[in-house]
Amino acid sequence: MKYTLLSIGNDAKTKKGLAYGYLTGILYLAPANESGKEVCPSRSPGCTEACLFTAGRGSFTNVREARIRKTKLFWSDRQLFLKALDDDIEFLKKEAASKKLKPCVRLNGTSDLGWEGFAEYIFKKHPDVQFYDYTKVFSRMQKFLQGKFPPNYHLTFSRSEENNSICDKVLAQGGNVAVVFDGIRTKWGSYDVIDGDLSDLRFLDTKNVVVGLKAKGKAKKDRSGFVITTV
Repeated sequence: MKYTLLSIGNDAKTKKGLAYGYLTGILYLAPANESGKEVCPSRSPGCTEACLFTAGRGSFTNVREARIRKTKLFWSDRQLFLKALDDDIEFLKKEAASKKLKPCVRLNGTSDLGWEGFAEYIFKKHPDVQFYDYTKVFSRMQKFLQGKFPPNYHLTFSRSEENNSICDKVLAQGGNVAVVFDGIRTKWGSYDVIDGDLSDLRFLDTKNVVVGLKAKGKAKKDRSGFVITTV
């Protein structure tokens, strides 16, 4: 099977989903405004600096260039892009079935686009696929918490050094918040911290918790407050 847009089994974290019975397809675009178009509207300076765009396979020039091409296609020919995405999801479903796994898709691997608006029909066409994402866009997270999202699309809010008060609101409303730490934590304020590095399957997480992620790549040298230091 040849995938045009989705990456399957090419990063360590989504591979961990196999142990839970899931085959993950992830869409990596060029983050921030790397392509000339903004795809991370609520990014902070710390988030931008710590971005995993150049981590792993993203450290290769040809991989970065391919992600930029995908992003430009998204903006220049939306119909063609979504047709390719739809085809990839069909491939993923067939591959998952052949391996007796469940298919899931993360559309914002290195972006924060509102797919519920751009491609609502994708979620309706594939009710047997679990979609999920992280977001820093509060309006998106609110709609998700209010039950206004496709039933097969799950969101986890992401903390930055600039949105602590919004994180408090999300948690107060029963949502989950992903937080990057420099070490292991079991509590963040009054909320339990779960290990978000065991897998990337955020839709399986307990509700109303903090998803702890260990600082990786450039984030290990963060001084902006994006990474919370363990005292």
